[in-house]
Amino acid sequence: MLASKLFRKAAFALLVLPGIVAFAVPLLLFVPGWRNLSVDALGLIPLAAGIILLLCCVREFYVAGRGTLAPWAPPQDLVVTGLYRFSRNPMYVAVVLILLGWAATFHSWALAVYALAVGVAFHLRVVFGEEPWLARMFGDKWALYKADVPRWLGFHRRRLLRGTRRASR
Repeated sequence: MLASKLFRKAAFALLVLPGIVAFAVPLLLFVPGWRNLSVDALGLIPLAAGIILLLCCVREFYVAGRGTLAPWAPPQDLVVTGLYRFSRNPMYVAVVLILLGWAATFHSWALAVYALAVGVAFHLRVVFGEEPWLARMFGDKWALYKADVPRWLGFHRRRLLRGTRRASR
């Protein structure tokens, strides 16, 4: 019974939070120009990739974290598995990728600007809201994870140095 309640919360959070940001708002930005439709099928690649990544992240929050992506039902455990091994914020990366996919698919500068604005808002939320909360909530476990995994994408300097030391042994 408890698992099904958590699943309902996770599904609701997915529909409400990324559902609005990554799907409802782009639709509202796009609808006014639907008559002059210009579609680029290559834009569907980042759109589909973003959707798949987003679903993988939501699954990790539900399975590994025992929570949801929503602030009202956050994970009980720090999620460090799946895509979270490569980025501390892959869910936000996925949403921005979805938005860029929409922009590319429909050749929309408005959607591209929206994607940029959402990316900046995500960054500010992470730096000033989520990271301090995670530090309070998970303490040393968060500090170790933060030192080892980059905030967004790429390689973390500490991980690179550790890899270099291993290679020189």
